[in-house]
Amino acid sequence: MPKLTLNTTRNYSPNFDNIKRKPKEIIFLIFHYTGMKSEKDSINKLTSFKSKVSCHYFIKNNGAILSIVPDLYTAWHAGVSKWKKHKYLNKNSIGIEISNPGHSLNYKKYTPKQINSIIKL
Repeated sequence: MPKLTLNTTRNYSPNFDNIKRKPKEIIFLIFHYTGMKSEKDSINKLTSFKSKVSCHYFIKNNGAILSIVPDLYTAWHAGVSKWKKHKYLNKNSIGIEISNPGHSLNYKKYTPKQINSIIKL
């Protein structure tokens, strides 16, 4: 099978676990919307040391994909979490943030470009 090339821009966060994980440990995809007024504020929060949050990928309104934390490192996006026997879902997941103000800030439909980028990702 040919390898899929994905066009992403690196905008790395310092907020991740330094120990690499094995690809077989990644079993979940967790999608979040940012829930912030502006896309710029969301990116700043995800890449700020002070925030202690991150994700693996960020989908901008225009469909551009930012790589925030490399896949083999654990990003800090799911907080205190569990699913069935799995606890601390960060260690077994890829976190994808989608730019959107969220329900408390006038939620918007995802753009067709965002949806296409999610499908490619």
